[in-house]
Amino acid sequence: MGDVIVYVVIAILVLFLLTSAIKVIYQYESGVVFRLGRLQSTRKPGLRIIIPFIDRMRKVDTRVVTMDVPSQEAITRDNVTLKVNAVVYFRVMHPEQAVIEVYDYRLATYQIAQTTLRSVLGQSELDDLLAHRDKINEQLQKIIDEQTEPWGIKVSVVEVKDVELPQPMQRAMAAQAEAERERRAKIIHAEGELQASVKLAEAGAIIGAEPTTLQLRYLQTLTEIATEKTQTLVFPIPLDFLSAFMPKKK
Repeated sequence: MGDVIVYVVIAILVLFLLTSAIKVIYQYESGVVFRLGRLQSTRKPGLRIIIPFIDRMRKVDTRVVTMDVPSQEAITRDNVTLKVNAVVYFRVMHPEQAVIEVYDYRLATYQIAQTTLRSVLGQSELDDLLAHRDKINEQLQKIIDEQTEPWGIKVSVVEVKDVELPQPMQRAMAAQAEAERERRAKIIHAEGELQASVKLAEAGAIIGAEPTTLQLRYLQTLTEIATEKTQTLVFPIPLDFLSAFMPKKK
């Protein structure tokens, strides 16, 4: 009976040692191994074996992480108070640095994104933020990526999602847009009147130089009026028009 108990204890110890020694690393992970507290190596995906009680493995997810940055209140360079939220896409490129250089790389990246967003908004004007958002996104991505590079983090994309303006500012911008549309409509109408007057002046000059042209225009107008469904048609005929059909005196 005592031998059976010994065998059972040995089997449990062996099973425990095998469980501690055998590690499975998934395809989207990297295993950073520390041996007696010192960095030993980085294991690739697959079935890996470490030394129990001596080696310690920390798995790092290397997939792209999508991080939402909540609305940040800031004052632009032209003294407009607004709230802006953003989204940051990043991934771990160097697992060793992500484990050694920073305590929590996700939290650190989140804090850096918040402070950078407020800083960039404070240096930008409202018109640039609304009209040139791509430029703001590139500037945010560059600054955040430079600050997270020592941690082995690569920030690929930063997108500003929503820009929340105060109600008075929204009404002012709507009134400005309406005034701009009215101004463009008046300019287009004035340009049309100018082009029409130029064409009419050219046509008058041609008709004045050639009396026959005026007679043909009269006939065309008469043809257009005759198509109307009327019983009585009164059309004045000038004497100059009749003179064209009368014999000339020598």
